[in-house]
Amino acid sequence: MVDVFTSEEQEDLENEGIMQLVGFEVGKEIFGVDILMVREIIRSAPITPVPNSPEFVEGVINLRGDIIPVIDLRKRLNLFTEEMQKKNWILILDIEGSVTGFVVDMVDEVLKIDEKTIEPAPEIVLAGLESQYIRGVVEVAGKRLMILLNFDSILLANEIKQLKESKTAKAS
Repeated sequence: MVDVFTSEEQEDLENEGIMQLVGFEVGKEIFGVDILMVREIIRSAPITPVPNSPEFVEGVINLRGDIIPVIDLRKRLNLFTEEMQKKNWILILDIEGSVTGFVVDMVDEVLKIDEKTIEPAPEIVLAGLESQYIRGVVEVAGKRLMILLNFDSILLANEIKQLKESKTAKAS
């Protein structure tokens, strides 16, 4: 269950150096994203493919009248697993004013972490990820490392432009 916080409570947490993360899984890896970027989380929705889009773009969804591009995070990060889940989750994120959906295998929980516990991204690439996608890592549940993704850099400027064009083309 997700806790609901008022903006005043959020400011208190920020002043104390506490960060809230939404934890999710892609394959065998666990990732986190700042809760302030998350617009909503939905269970699978019908995705309409868009011709001539990049390989990692699954298509677009219609979310209450808004056409939102959807990216398969597994493909974008070049993560491979033997089993693909039939039903996935879609994280709807606001990335610098552009609303985009990201397909993930499972959304786990909302975590509160001390920002001081976030370690910088290691120089060696983790699980085949390109280091510019990684904001840092933090230990969770005492043993596992959660990779904090930098969604601001997951999409390149020309890819954002392509997504906006495909969104416009689908809406007309």
